[in-house]
Amino acid sequence: MAKKVIGSLKLQVKAQQANPSPPVGPALGQRGLNIMAFVKEFNAKTADIPPGTPTPVVITYYQDKSFSLELKTAPASYLLKTAAGLPPVGKRNRPKGSTKPGREVAGTVTVAQIRQIAETKMKDLNANSVEAAMQIILGSAKSCGIEVKG
Repeated sequence: MAKKVIGSLKLQVKAQQANPSPPVGPALGQRGLNIMAFVKEFNAKTADIPPGTPTPVVITYYQDKSFSLELKTAPASYLLKTAAGLPPVGKRNRPKGSTKPGREVAGTVTVAQIRQIAETKMKDLNANSVEAAMQIILGSAKSCGIEVKG
């Protein structure tokens, strides 16, 4: 018989840097899940992702207090900002886009970089082709204040 699903939880944790401190610890602890088991499994699964990359994860937890992880790709805005070479700033140490998108340009990316990001995120996007995924990524670039050069 299959395990009974109690619920699911979405978190965004830096790759290879999960630890039991907030927000991970309290989010898992209040559901009665083993925090250290999550930390070890998440860090092992993200071993091939560059350290510090924000990685969304969907945690499905079951009645017997076990859980399963589903890793997603990094957010499009993060991938665009790193491709544009924007320096990390702020308390989360992430690249920052333009404060006035549409009027100020924070950085530039090429169409080839847009295609690469679209192919990377294809499994998480609601698109049937790479061209449609590129349009989604172009929209994200515009809202971040990143210019696309031909």
